[in-house]
Parts: sequence; C-alpha cells; structure tokens
Amino acid sequence: MRYLWVRFNNGKSDIVPQEMLHGLIAGEEIAQFYRPSESRWITLGIDRIRGEGGRYAGPDRRALPEIVSSRWIETAA
Repeated sequence: MRYLWVRFNNGKSDIVPQEMLHGLIAGEEIAQFYRPSESRWITLGIDRIRGEGGRYAGPDRRALPEIVSSRWIETAA
C-alpha cells in the first residue's frame, strides 16, 4: 500500500493511504498533497489534478478512418 503526504485545511500535515486521496479531495478536507512523481506539493484549486479535464472536442484519433473500416467489412464478408 502506498502512502502520501497531505496538508489539511487547518494547516496540519499527515501521511494517508493513497486510496484515501480521492475522498479527501472530494470532501474538500485537504489543501495540498505531495506528488512524488513531480517532487512537489500540488495545491488544490491551482494545480491540475486527474479527472478535472473537460471533454475532448477534437477528432477521435484512435478510430479507424471510414475508408479503412468499410474495406475491412467488404473483405471480411
């Protein structure tokens, strides 16, 4: 089990299981958490966190182009 440093809204810091992070963020109980991969504190409301992004409005680059998918259907039949 992984643990992370968090800073609560009252200024106190503690180490919590990583699984608790989402609940603490959703409950607005913490002001910051330490992201080891970036070696820095993430401030909620300022820094981006997972799940905050909006919907992607551009083309779906993973979808097969129409010409490829229609040819595949013809040859598979």
